Amino acid sequence: MKLPHERFDYSAIADRKPWRLPKGARIAVWTIVNVEEWDIEKPMARQYLTAPQGVTVVPDVPNWAWHDYGMRVGFWRLHDALVKRKIPATASINANVCNSYPRVAEAMRDAGWEFMGHGLKQGAMHTLSDQRAVIRDSIEVLRKFTGSKPKGWLGPGLTETWETLDLLAEAGVEYVSDWVNDDQPYEIRTASGPLVSVPYTLELNDIPMMVIQHHESEAWVRRCRDQFDRLYAEGSRNPRVMAIAVHPYIHGVPHRIKYFEAVYDYMRKKKGVWLTTGADICNWWKSPRK
Repeated sequence: MKLPHERFDYSAIADRKPWRLPKGARIAVWTIVNVEEWDIEKPMARQYLTAPQGVTVVPDVPNWAWHDYGMRVGFWRLHDALVKRKIPATASINANVCNSYPRVAEAMRDAGWEFMGHGLKQGAMHTLSDQRAVIRDSIEVLRKFTGSKPKGWLGPGLTETWETLDLLAEAGVEYVSDWVNDDQPYEIRTASGPLVSVPYTLELNDIPMMVIQHHESEAWVRRCRDQFDRLYAEGSRNPRVMAIAVHPYIHGVPHRIKYFEAVYDYMRKKKGVWLTTGADICNWWKSPRK
């Protein structure tokens, strides 16, 4: 077992030497579309509608169908919004989606999205009987489907056990995004060499905002703009990374998609914005040019 201080050093952002982004950008913005498969034979990963009498039911038809709507309909709204604007995206994908929802996986591959490991099916890493095998199998499925090995990993629900980071590095993963504790990348030590932590987000993640905290849809736009404006301003001195994390069954619904589109239309008007992927951020941070 290794505690955080054994994995990475404390670093005050006020003390850091500025790094550079491509073309002198102030801010790197990456979009993570979480594309998942929920197993209807198990309790659901999330609940939008709580079960009667507060009991856990299997099958949980309304909540499974809520997720499935995202794959049948909602994903295509997100896909169209990003492709139309020529915005690169990272798909945090349960690898078995390539088998269970091949049309969705093909559309992301054809659009040139980055595929980021996210387990085989949606479920906490702590529930796996053989975590090493699931990581290995997830990576292999994505490698076969896309033709290249994924560089990044996001734990389902951002979950890790004490061993996960070592197992990911052992499997050849180069960056992780479970640690939402910085606005810039940093190095994580493992038994098999360093990983890069690429900043992810809880605050601009539509599960906490829309499903857990029950904010109005337009509140997400205000929060994204406020986050962007401050990071953009700070980035004039030392560039920052901003993550936007969405799910097809949340921001792909008819009453929210216009807010998703509005955020990107706002950011695209600014100069010095690098719209990119997690892999490109990792590669740039590791390069001598930074």
